Amino acid sequence: MATIEECRSALDKLSDNMAGANGDVRSAASLDRSLSCRITDLDITFVGRLRDGRIVVLDTVEGPPPEKAEIRLAMTGDDLVAMVAGELHFAKAWGSGRVKLEAGLRDLMRLRKLL
Repeated sequence: MATIEECRSALDKLSDNMAGANGDVRSAASLDRSLSCRITDLDITFVGRLRDGRIVVLDTVEGPPPEKAEIRLAMTGDDLVAMVAGELHFAKAWGSGRVKLEAGLRDLMRLRKLL
């Protein structure tokens, strides 16, 4: 089972990857939205913002997020680490229910370019 530190490191790496992206991926990542990433097996949530193509983690809270973010992710820590490492494809994990992504329709349409 991935640790909190490994999950935080994976989010930082994902942020770096998005910041270095070009074209449609860079455009999709340039949203300014509140974001939560719930790590179900650790019962923690990283709360922050997707801004300027980066994920900015503002807090780590126990349990579910205190407020409903505009973009919400939920998965196990192992799945987060595997996705960022390129060992698990997001679309496949999302389609099988291993990863949950919730957002408004307009944001989902933009975010699909990241997938």
